[in-house]
Amino acid sequence: MRKFLSLLLLLILPFILSAQEVYRIKAVKIDEKLNIDGKLDEPSWQIAEKVDLNYEIQIWDNAPASQKTTAMVLYDDQNLYFGFICYDTNPKQIRAHITDRDKIWEDDFVILIIDTYGDNQNAYQFAVNPYGIQGDGIRSGNREDMNFDLIWYSAGVINDSGWTVEIAIPFKSLRFPQKKGHEWNMMIGRNYPRESRYIFSWTPFDKNNPCFLCQTGKLAGLDEIPSVSFVEFLPYAMSYQDGYLPDADPSLDFKNEPVRLRAGFGVKFSPNPEITIEGVLNPDFSQVETDAYQISVNTTHALYYPEKRPFFLEGIEVYQSPINIFYSRMINNPLYALKLKTKMERLSLAYLSSFDKKTPFIVPGEERSSTVSTSLSSLVNVARARYDFGEQSYTGLFLTGRNFTNAYNYVGGFDWNLFFWKNYYFRGQFIYSLTKELNRPDLFSTDRKFGETGYTASFDGERYAGYGMTLRFMKFAKYHEFEINYRDFSPTFQSNLGFITRNNLRWIHIENRFNFYPRGAVVDLWELLTNFGLNFNHSGARKERWIMLGLRAQLKGQTQLFVGFLPINEEIFAGRKFMRVRRAFGNVYSTPFRFLSLSLNFEYGRKIYRTSEPKLGFARDFNLYVRLKPTDKIEISSWYSKARLEDDKTGELFYDGYVAGIVGIYQFNPNLFVRLITQYDSFSGSIQVFPLLSFKLNPFTIFYIGSTVNMLDFGDVYGVKRLNQEIFLKVQYLWRN
Repeated sequence: MRKFLSLLLLLILPFILSAQEVYRIKAVKIDEKLNIDGKLDEPSWQIAEKVDLNYEIQIWDNAPASQKTTAMVLYDDQNLYFGFICYDTNPKQIRAHITDRDKIWEDDFVILIIDTYGDNQNAYQFAVNPYGIQGDGIRSGNREDMNFDLIWYSAGVINDSGWTVEIAIPFKSLRFPQKKGHEWNMMIGRNYPRESRYIFSWTPFDKNNPCFLCQTGKLAGLDEIPSVSFVEFLPYAMSYQDGYLPDADPSLDFKNEPVRLRAGFGVKFSPNPEITIEGVLNPDFSQVETDAYQISVNTTHALYYPEKRPFFLEGIEVYQSPINIFYSRMINNPLYALKLKTKMERLSLAYLSSFDKKTPFIVPGEERSSTVSTSLSSLVNVARARYDFGEQSYTGLFLTGRNFTNAYNYVGGFDWNLFFWKNYYFRGQFIYSLTKELNRPDLFSTDRKFGETGYTASFDGERYAGYGMTLRFMKFAKYHEFEINYRDFSPTFQSNLGFITRNNLRWIHIENRFNFYPRGAVVDLWELLTNFGLNFNHSGARKERWIMLGLRAQLKGQTQLFVGFLPINEEIFAGRKFMRVRRAFGNVYSTPFRFLSLSLNFEYGRKIYRTSEPKLGFARDFNLYVRLKPTDKIEISSWYSKARLEDDKTGELFYDGYVAGIVGIYQFNPNLFVRLITQYDSFSGSIQVFPLLSFKLNPFTIFYIGSTVNMLDFGDVYGVKRLNQEIFLKVQYLWRN
């Protein structure tokens, strides 16, 4: 029997080894200069090694791809090149638009996900639509940040049999180990949106394995990459004029300030591909891309907005941890900022320092947080160390500090992520804070206290310490997923540089998800969701208890539907206990045609009116968003968000209002567009208008001219008048050696 098994092993071993070698592609080095025009007509492409994307990994598990896609790779001393031939049996159905970068996710596109360290921790993402429009981002584990931008080049051409793409990625844009003989992890994919959103892949994927990067193929042959070093210089200059209505008095004339000039610059230096040093002096960190509007009525905690400023996005994956103790938007208007990041094999080190001229605060609390804007200066320091091991496992140390002349906040601790048994994660973080408040009650004064500690939330110079922790145990698999999450923040815990809006809580959350794949004519996926949670404060009072039931469906027509219900929802707020706070909620997102996408969110049922004397009300909230793309270059989107709450018994109206807006964009070419945003807020009676002309040679070489206008409806006597306005012109140019 042993001889038979040994013989069988010898017979099948070559097939096992050959199966492991299938998903490897070798980059061929060339001397020819490639013209990135999307045509793939240079002779070098004939000698490139080629692979086909044979597997449909969405909707079905590794079914034969319905369309043929061929990918190939080359490189020289400066760039890594990729070519794609995307065949289509019905080219008239190709979804593609000429748009600004990072807005291609509803189009056809090809995508490269490249893990240059080969450790399954982080990866670059490069996507290109049939017109050559780029989308890029950074992947950390299974989390994506699509605000991240790199310098790279692409072009696409649509033809009678489908479309082709050419990509050039400079080695200077990538961070990778300084060694000989590279082998990088790489996923090659194609998004094919038709009656469903299909994804074709070079390698098969197992839905029972949540480690996405662990299932990619290998990019080999990069044996002759020269040592990469570079210097980047990013100067900018802008001219702007502010205007305002004095004292917001409509009887007064609008006043314009003199035209002002502002300039600054940034420098980035990389002596080798493992180290990046970056600094900015007097940077312009204003955002041209406005934040998505969120209705804040009846909201007692600060709202979260993602980071979009390029300086903070470089290396952002290193600063991520289970508790958000570093939220870069808490650095508001720095005079200077410095960053250093290095990754040496498994060890990553990062450091950031900044002198902020207008320091903001989020003061957390048990039932509400307070946002305070100031003109005070502060010194910010953030240090991070992280050691990666195994597949998507790591352990790390974190330290943040914000210092004023007579005040400070320090936060430090350690965190980890363990991935084991191919399906399970155990994540956690322990942190400790030391705080000496500002002694400035004129900036922030309140009678709110931190639990039963005796300390107040006011800026009255108190000293205190606190702790925070989280523990998460999760399983991800094809048919069943669950998560157990525990969070604990003491009443006096604060993280001035983080986004932590609640303290004085002990919170446990248990969630189960059950997935079903019916292979039907209408539904691609059903997901049944159950969610249970408890929240206690540090005095032992049970503040919240809830059970949520939900059903999610992924339908044909690229439509996703979710409906949830809270059959049990109890909460103590402002000393009053509310029972049976039941409500239904849900959302629909659909892109049924290449010219139309829409989403709808709603809540219907009981909510707490969160004032000093809270009451139970009946809510009818919804948000509708519609985007039309009638041509390849025109985009029109509109939204309407309504919030209404009335007394559950008497019918007294607590609030009723809406926010509506419309955006019109004309894209002349991939680099140039004109845009107009108009928005009305019925809660405040304000009207906002944002015209903009934008030219982007790349994400960092830009020209903007535009305006922000805020108006207010003063009623029948004065009508609509401008409250404030800014007109600006900005030029920024990236120079790289």
